[in-house]
Amino acid sequence: MTQHEFIDLPPLMSAHGTVRLPGSKSISNRVLLLAALAQGTTVVRDLLHSDDTERMLDALRILGVDVESLGDNAYRVMGCGGNFPNKNAKLFLGNAGTAFRPLTAALALSGGSYELSGVPRMHERPIGDLVDALRQLGADIRYLGNEGFPPLQISPAILPNELEPVKVRGDVSSQFLTGLLMAAPLLGRGVNVVVEGELISKPYIEITLAMMERFGVKVWPRLDGNEHDFQHFVFFEGKSYHSPGTIYVEGDASSASYFLTAGAIGGGPLRVEGVGNTSVQGDVRFAEALEKMGAVIVMGDNWIEARAPVSGKLHAIDLDCNHIPDAAMTLAVAALFADGTTTLRNIASWRVKETDRIAAMATELRKLGATVEEGANFIRITPPSPPAPLPQAGEGSLLRHAAINTYDDHRIAMCFSLAAFGGSGIRINDPKCVAKTFPEYFKMFAQVTQTVPVIAIDGPSASGKGTVAQRVATALGWHYLDSGALYRLLGLAAQKRGIALDAEEQLAALAGQVDIRFEGENIWLDGAQVGDELRTEEAGSAASKIAALHKVRAALLDKQRAFRRAPGLVADGRDMASVVFPDSVLKIFLTASAEARAERRYKQLKEKGMSANIAALLQDIQARDERDTQRSAAPLQQAQGASLLDTTPLNIEQAVQEVLSRYRALESK
Repeated sequence: MTQHEFIDLPPLMSAHGTVRLPGSKSISNRVLLLAALAQGTTVVRDLLHSDDTERMLDALRILGVDVESLGDNAYRVMGCGGNFPNKNAKLFLGNAGTAFRPLTAALALSGGSYELSGVPRMHERPIGDLVDALRQLGADIRYLGNEGFPPLQISPAILPNELEPVKVRGDVSSQFLTGLLMAAPLLGRGVNVVVEGELISKPYIEITLAMMERFGVKVWPRLDGNEHDFQHFVFFEGKSYHSPGTIYVEGDASSASYFLTAGAIGGGPLRVEGVGNTSVQGDVRFAEALEKMGAVIVMGDNWIEARAPVSGKLHAIDLDCNHIPDAAMTLAVAALFADGTTTLRNIASWRVKETDRIAAMATELRKLGATVEEGANFIRITPPSPPAPLPQAGEGSLLRHAAINTYDDHRIAMCFSLAAFGGSGIRINDPKCVAKTFPEYFKMFAQVTQTVPVIAIDGPSASGKGTVAQRVATALGWHYLDSGALYRLLGLAAQKRGIALDAEEQLAALAGQVDIRFEGENIWLDGAQVGDELRTEEAGSAASKIAALHKVRAALLDKQRAFRRAPGLVADGRDMASVVFPDSVLKIFLTASAEARAERRYKQLKEKGMSANIAALLQDIQARDERDTQRSAAPLQQAQGASLLDTTPLNIEQAVQEVLSRYRALESK
């Protein structure tokens, strides 16, 4: 992974708005395959555009199925009645389990020779239970690598004269049963499927049965009119798939979980459209779990809306998650904001997904400060004590800033984006992995979340930016960052340790170690309060020298960004608007003539009883301006998008009011 393959999410303060969900991955790939297996032409609308569906579309085209893009996520599929025109093909299916498992079953019974492979992780995901079940139907499947795992070689099946009940395990992955059920009608004979052990992820089987019924195949027996016992599935002879004409794909209910949780943590209301009361997806029940945690949930036929708890905080839950296996991952991150220990049970299927999700979630949650216990089929999360406050419930940062590894798993990337509400922001490594199901996720997430606002005030030495910034922060009730003080403190710490001001490596290492704290107007260095020594010309000159060092600036970057906390931050320096906080809501380049700045510095020093020479001060300011504008590391210049504020004719109060006026003008837009 290159150093650029990450996305930094700044601290988030609120979330509200409306999101139109992309199509469901589970429904999309089921519908595409069923349309290919059916008689007639099917128009599929609102199909999910993602890596997984691209793998299915590519596979169907290689198999000779006529698939035509109609634009706007719509496709026309010419069904082949299960008789694929291409009887000999090699298919690469990436890490798309919703394509690999059902295609394995369908191709095993379609009379051709096929080789199926995927990415290395797919070759670690078990498929033996499905292969064993298909072999009971006469399928000829050979493992090309490790026994029980892809890649696979499929040859034409030899059907037995008598079909005994087909047994399939249900406690590893529901996709095995889904593949078997979708392929069974291709036999044209009566089939009885028996599930051994407890069936996990039952809602996904409900999706399978609902989609099969849309294509004309009902599965029996039915209990209480329309329910299955999920242990026995009976197909009657002569049943085959027929096109429904046009079919619409529901929004992805698993993807809804991230936005609903954002609404619960970030205040809301945040509405997701595309799923609701009438959805066939089991993951819509994620909203019930969030409601148990205290969120305010409202639901319509095709939408769900979430708001923060009335109490202002979420509550821990102990939940059997068999009914929402994918969406339950989002609850693990929501647990960081809950009061108490959250336990998520019956999640053994996490172990055989895109990665070992139980192990991966435990590892990454610990980075944020959580205490995590993991078992074969559960995860238990205790947040930092006390839990991270909801943004509206109080300021502070109780979640550590961390770089989250995503293990090429789209759901890990998306659910950990919610940790940005913990006050410190978050880095997501390899964010492009969301393309598997939701390529536009981070763009849509940004549209409905609001970052902690920053006013960045840059400018030359002695321009008054520090005083202006501090008073603007006080007027708004925001936090304040004097970035120049960080460099002065580092220079002071270097002098105390005998480190030369041009020893870049040593200074960068020191920047990562030194303990710096601001408390009101007081500044602390390594546990000791420091005062006027930071405001001397010597300290300023030292700061200017070390600030020109690239590695020092990089080492101090995270320390500066850590000041960004609710309700907002006013930061002053040289590169606040261009490098440290490029997403600032207001960027000011505050300046004044060198003569005016020298006079202000002279008065400031005299008021503190310190000796000063105005001619020497002017010469020093001019020299520092030259050095600061010419240096290669963050040269002093007006950042793109920054507005100029020349304070030569203004006093401090006038300058403060001008900054406040510009900010309020932006607020009113």
